[in-house]
Amino acid sequence: MKIVIPGGTGQVGGVLRRAFLARGDEVVVLSRHPGPLEPGVRHVGWDGRTLGAWAGELDGADAVVNLAGRTVNCRYTEENLRQMMDSRVESTRVVGQAVAAAARPPATWLQMSTATIYADTRGPAHDEDGELGGREPHVPAYWEYSVRIARRWEQAQLEARTPATRRVQLRAAMVMTPDRGGVFDVLSWMARLGLGGPVAGGGQYVSWIHGDDAVRAVQFLLARADLSGPFNLAAPQPLPQAETMRVLRRAWGRPVGLPATAWMASAGAFVLRTDPELLLKSRRVVSSRLPAAGFAFEHPTWPEAARDLVARRAGRA
Repeated sequence: MKIVIPGGTGQVGGVLRRAFLARGDEVVVLSRHPGPLEPGVRHVGWDGRTLGAWAGELDGADAVVNLAGRTVNCRYTEENLRQMMDSRVESTRVVGQAVAAAARPPATWLQMSTATIYADTRGPAHDEDGELGGREPHVPAYWEYSVRIARRWEQAQLEARTPATRRVQLRAAMVMTPDRGGVFDVLSWMARLGLGGPVAGGGQYVSWIHGDDAVRAVQFLLARADLSGPFNLAAPQPLPQAETMRVLRRAWGRPVGLPATAWMASAGAFVLRTDPELLLKSRRVVSSRLPAAGFAFEHPTWPEAARDLVARRAGRA
């Protein structure tokens, strides 16, 4: 297959690039700052907003997997939230324009989204039919903007006039890989320093997916021409934050993890130039549609996944 990956330079883009190359696909990455990637990957420039020569890459491609968007690992200031919204919506709209203009449009368009689209809950897990988030009275009001971003991100794809192209939304939980700089790397750093204890009581849920299963799910959805719409990329067993970190500490051989209050989490997030919403929102998300379609997770439980990821991360140290 020829697969075009807008925004494919980040953590998820990296694991997908390597997997596609390994099976012999032609891989083209679109980004604002083209530079060297893996041998065999073509890196093409675009601005993420306007049509240009890059659009020709989609003409005759088999699939486009759009990952473009400003990182959420930042302070949720008014300016950063605006950039998060604009980078996602504008890039999705222009991908839709390129697909619509292609003489031979891609058969499939997988669009990155986020499990943050669902309401904060410590009750039953949300599957693809779960309650979407909104102005929930028990959480800070500005968290609603993250949900609004996710809704408009998906809506931009649904509004594209691409009748010949199948469209799928990837509502991804935290993708855990052993790569440096990813969410697993940050959580491991905290665990190894003894900082990975319960945050604000630790009852908020953490939804996750092993990077290998994320890749396999993407490949599964690319191959299944009968599947469209939203799919949650999330392992079957999300856990409370306290249990998630306890399991990770055990995998690293660190028995102690200092607890943190909500205000301590806010202070720590400020120092790390990120936002406490990423630690405090309860994301309890699973997929019903993937298993129903025949997909089986290789890493369904966090204890096994954590041991595997720690072994791989330690092997790269």
